[in-house]
Amino acid sequence: MEVSREKEHLLSLKVMRLTKSSFITNVPILCEKRDVPFHGSGGECTLQDVYPSVGTTPKMESFAVGEILMLPQNFGSIYLGETFSCYISVHNDSNHLVKEILVKTDLQTSSQRLTLSGGGTPAKPELTPEGCIDEVIHHEVKELGTHILVCAVSYATPSGENMYFRKFFKFQVLKPLDVKTKFYNAESDEVYLEAQIKNITQSPMVMEKVSLEPSNEYTCRELNHVEGGKTGETTFGKFTYLNPMDTRQYLYCLKAKPLPGSNRPPIIKGVSNIGKLDIVWKTNMGEKGRLQTSQLQRMAPGYGDVKLNVTQVPDSAPVEKPFNIKCRFTSCCERTMDLKLVLNNSSNGLYWLGVSGRELGKLGPGACMEVELTLLAGTPGLQNISGLRLTDTYLKRTYEHDDIAQIFVYSQEEGA
Repeated sequence: MEVSREKEHLLSLKVMRLTKSSFITNVPILCEKRDVPFHGSGGECTLQDVYPSVGTTPKMESFAVGEILMLPQNFGSIYLGETFSCYISVHNDSNHLVKEILVKTDLQTSSQRLTLSGGGTPAKPELTPEGCIDEVIHHEVKELGTHILVCAVSYATPSGENMYFRKFFKFQVLKPLDVKTKFYNAESDEVYLEAQIKNITQSPMVMEKVSLEPSNEYTCRELNHVEGGKTGETTFGKFTYLNPMDTRQYLYCLKAKPLPGSNRPPIIKGVSNIGKLDIVWKTNMGEKGRLQTSQLQRMAPGYGDVKLNVTQVPDSAPVEKPFNIKCRFTSCCERTMDLKLVLNNSSNGLYWLGVSGRELGKLGPGACMEVELTLLAGTPGLQNISGLRLTDTYLKRTYEHDDIAQIFVYSQEEGA
């Protein structure tokens, strides 16, 4: 609580931050049956007789948290995303009638000055002796760093003199969460976003919602719920709270929206906006907080002039038996290419079957073509598919594609 009053003024100003109360905590004293408390007075002496406490929960003397609430003893910590609430009271300490009272409250941050109350409101006509003007203001904190609450009071004395005074109350806004993101690119044109959220406050918090609001270029699918489980069942189990300094990982799958009139996703180059993370939590006493990150950006991988996707490949194949794979070639350049397919056999136990050097035809900007290829496995084990070459006959430029997929090759005896 802050109290400010000057002798020459007839009014006093009080400002108090409004926060939720907390449960009183005790220091439990544990003892065994052979100790003194259990042998005094015929063995009927209890722990309460030795260590009486009004905050102790009946029949739960060993539990540190009591059942009685305790009012805040200090200003406490204010975190970004929470709602700052305070109680403002202007009291007439004099024996005179005061007129034209106007109370204005502003919040000064490092970048702006916000009017919380009193802006444009008419002044109160009069305030009798021992009378007061009470007001509760709320403000969602959206900036870090130093904040200054400026309370200004103006009034007129019985003699008609206009009086004015103001007081300043400084407080710091702290960071509640540490958010880190990682992007993973899949061969299927999907992007996986991993969000690591760490509680850096001094108390536990309940994570009510952590969602990704995708940009207009992407669609999003959450991977934090159990498929086929109960409604709303998450991969984190029944408990959704985060202890101080604990970290939780959230996973999202994003896919670029297809082009109008086509089922093919566009080729995204350079930096693109993915979306924003929306995080909602509650403290241990139910106070709500919310944070929304800035636009997350991703640097798209460079595919060169031609992008290769393996659309179909078996997980395993028997040795000395041919198998098929399907590939999609997508043009990532602004010119038309005339492609020729060359198959180079490597010494890793996989051999291409078919004609090497065949003409695939022309591929326009942004267009794609599907090609089915056949291989023969000669050596058991996990094998990499490599040795695929594309040549643009216009520019005599060759594009090499190695390690495009993996397949497990087994012998006939193992398969049987």
